[in-house]
Amino acid sequence: MSKPRDYKKEYRDYHAKPEQRKRRSNRNKARRYAVKKGLVKKGDGKEVDHKNYNANDNSPSNLRIVSKKANRTKQPKRS
Repeated sequence: MSKPRDYKKEYRDYHAKPEQRKRRSNRNKARRYAVKKGLVKKGDGKEVDHKNYNANDNSPSNLRIVSKKANRTKQPKRS
């Protein structure tokens, strides 16, 4: 049986770091932009995808609206 996740430790060691907070802020900014333009709405199951994988690049040409499944399968392989 596996050990339960320690969410507090995860947040403290990873999510609270300044570079991760900035990336999260930019992803949220991209979502707000799409809502403002009427491309997505709450609960529609769509996500804003950064075509070049860079969350800091919120130019309209780099953003596209995709399904949750499509966005999850697109992710690059991690080594």
